[in-house]
Amino acid sequence: MSTATQTPTLTLAAMGITPGRPLTASAGGLEDLRRDIQMLMDIEAIKLVKHAYFRCIDTANFEELADYFHEDVTVHFIGGTYEWKLQGKAEYLKSIGQSFNRRYITQHNGHQPEIRMVSDTEATGLWYLADRVWQFERPYLTVGTALYTDRYVKVDGRWLIRETRYRRIYEIGTKLDAPPKPSAHYLGAFDAPKAD
Repeated sequence: MSTATQTPTLTLAAMGITPGRPLTASAGGLEDLRRDIQMLMDIEAIKLVKHAYFRCIDTANFEELADYFHEDVTVHFIGGTYEWKLQGKAEYLKSIGQSFNRRYITQHNGHQPEIRMVSDTEATGLWYLADRVWQFERPYLTVGTALYTDRYVKVDGRWLIRETRYRRIYEIGTKLDAPPKPSAHYLGAFDAPKAD
């Protein structure tokens, strides 16, 4: 690891996150109140999208996962030993299928959402990821955390992930003496195939 002093890159400014619309009640009448309530409902809808994302990747539910992405999604993930840059929903789904199948056990938890509404149809989200990935073929365990930075767009009344990025806060990889022997393994039990 480098000991050189660097400027932190996981700041709101460096990640391109702006304050967004204020979360204060409007002083106006009923229509302003409706807009305020809609903004809160949009924030909750965005949370549901990201929670479903984590559930779908860990269960290899790629068909449902596809519903949460914009066709032109941009993906950029920076880990300790890898960097993924993908463009478009089809490329992302094909790539992610390589790591979410019966040869893996994965656990991804997204915490502490910071959702900011940019407009009625645009928002940003910052999520704290904690994850574990066990690999069977080359017995290996990866544990880490990361900050996800997402951009969302509302299309035909539905929130979609338009851009998703993460950068690791830490990542620890450990070679295991033997493959894990779980008493339950969802992807193995349902024979989730390796994606083509």
